[in-house]
Amino acid sequence: MDLQEDNLPEENQQEDHQQEAHQQAENQQEETPQEKVIPEYPFKEGDKVAIIIEEKTPLGHAVFIENEFDGLLYNNEIFQDLEEDMAVDGYVKKIREDGKIDIALRPQGFRQVIESDVDTILTALENTGELLLTDKSSPEAIKFQLQLSKKAFKRAVGSLYKQKMIVIEDDRIVLLDALQEEEDEE
Repeated sequence: MDLQEDNLPEENQQEDHQQEAHQQAENQQEETPQEKVIPEYPFKEGDKVAIIIEEKTPLGHAVFIENEFDGLLYNNEIFQDLEEDMAVDGYVKKIREDGKIDIALRPQGFRQVIESDVDTILTALENTGELLLTDKSSPEAIKFQLQLSKKAFKRAVGSLYKQKMIVIEDDRIVLLDALQEEEDEE
């Protein structure tokens, strides 16, 4: 067969190659999957939702949202102990183009997060008047004491400092009210 093909005029060989290329292009178009349609959800990004923690995955935890939808809570969004079948509130972080849902345990949006983190730090400060944490503390120490990321901690501390509610010392953060009470006692 190779001998006969070699004997064909060049034009016929080119036509054969063009037909093969056209056929391959048609086959590829047929194999191209239809675009996925993103399902409609009864919630949108930023909404608070009820979630149930499911199995741990390499990326985080699979979650069951509103007893109906699957989602994923990434490891970098977890700052508390979680167990399978645990029910907690979560927030829709993102509904991806492929229809998958990313979940966070904290509200999304700068102001909401800052206010929540400020409240966490103020609550801890009101108990003792000081925190043995600073911007130099390890992320693990901050997570252990406050269940916050270091980034969230630094933002909240910065906000409290700007509001003149705290003093930042070398080895601790002191609530100004507590500092003033100590001075009044002396």
